[in-house]
Parts: sequence; structure tokens; C-alpha cells
Amino acid sequence: MRRAVLLVTVAVLTAAGCSGGGGGGEAGEASCSGLVTYDGRDYLPTAKSGFTVGERLGTATVAACEDTPNDPETGLPEATTGVYAVEGADPTEAVAVGDDPSTAAYTTAR
Repeated sequence: MRRAVLLVTVAVLTAAGCSGGGGGGEAGEASCSGLVTYDGRDYLPTAKSGFTVGERLGTATVAACEDTPNDPETGLPEATTGVYAVEGADPTEAVAVGDDPSTAAYTTAR
């Protein structure tokens, strides 16, 4: 179930182009940006396809999605997922994230 929620979240956010924008630094800003944190760095999903997933690097934290403060039941809690190297990319710049390498999504450091 958690895998399905993560995959749907990343897919929807990538397709919608959701981002933090504004830069106001307010609590909750970009809460549903698809943000994942791995090894002290934040990564955001991109629409890039046609990449090769490499070895598993570890585990990332997927930020909670709580962008509807008046309806707390619609949010998604913080979760974890696998992090994989992307062939030809430095992991400090891009990684693939997902519960399985065959469905991992390309993300870039922000």
C-alpha cells in the first residue's frame, strides 16, 4: 500500500509540475512537492525518462503532504523509500527513488 501511495504521489506531482515556488519559507510551503531527503540533501522529482537505475544507495525520507489544512484526512504521512544511483549521474546531483528499481523515479538535488 505504501508503495502505491508513493508511486501515485511522485507521478501526480511530476505530471502537475508542483513546486515550492514563492520561497517565503512558510511552514507547509511545498508540502506536496514530492520532496525526498537522502544523505542530508533534498531532491525533487522531474519528468526525466530514459535513465538507467544503478545500485541501491540507501533509504530516503519522503516529506509529508499536508496541503489541505482544513481536511487533515487527505494528507499523506512522512514515509521512507529506496534510493538508487542513476548511471552517469553524481548522487549529490541526481538519484532515483522508489520501493523497487524498476519503478524508481528520477529526482534532482535542489
